[in-house]
Amino acid sequence: MSETFRKFLRTLPDFPESLPGFDPENAPADPVELFKQWLDEALAAGEQQPHAFSLATVSAGQQPSSRMLILKNIDDDGWHFATSRNSRKGRELAEAPRAAMNFYWPSQGRQVRVAGPVVELSAEASAVDWHERPRADGSDNPNWQLYAVQPTEYEFWQASNDGEHVRHRLGPDGNRPG
Repeated sequence: MSETFRKFLRTLPDFPESLPGFDPENAPADPVELFKQWLDEALAAGEQQPHAFSLATVSAGQQPSSRMLILKNIDDDGWHFATSRNSRKGRELAEAPRAAMNFYWPSQGRQVRVAGPVVELSAEASAVDWHERPRADGSDNPNWQLYAVQPTEYEFWQASNDGEHVRHRLGPDGNRPG
């Protein structure tokens, strides 16, 4: 069974036949500007939920976990997301306030990884976010917390069908500080 499954997985396509090009030398110096450009291109390509990302956190015991969330904003505080303080991710962020976000746009063969320390935003900002949710019923949720990743590193990854994928790193791994 496992050999059959392995062979099946190898038959699945990796990327679309036509992919955009990417030359890091011509990329905007500001990683937020590049992210917004790629987000716009993902929307134009018909990506569903291009603002969705996988958030990776780690427990005090160093057990990693990840889950899908929605990007709420990017500003001087960082890259915003929200969750309940009582959730697993809320507890993990209280224990180890660092995280990595990974955005993936399959039709473009693109990924963006953003990592760094996480801060809690104000109670007022958290309440506003709670009330702006699509299914908000007007009630309050004192456990709802708006967080921001304050990036220390970025990686923009562009797939290529010839296997010469392009990685553009900024921060500790890369050529320019994040």
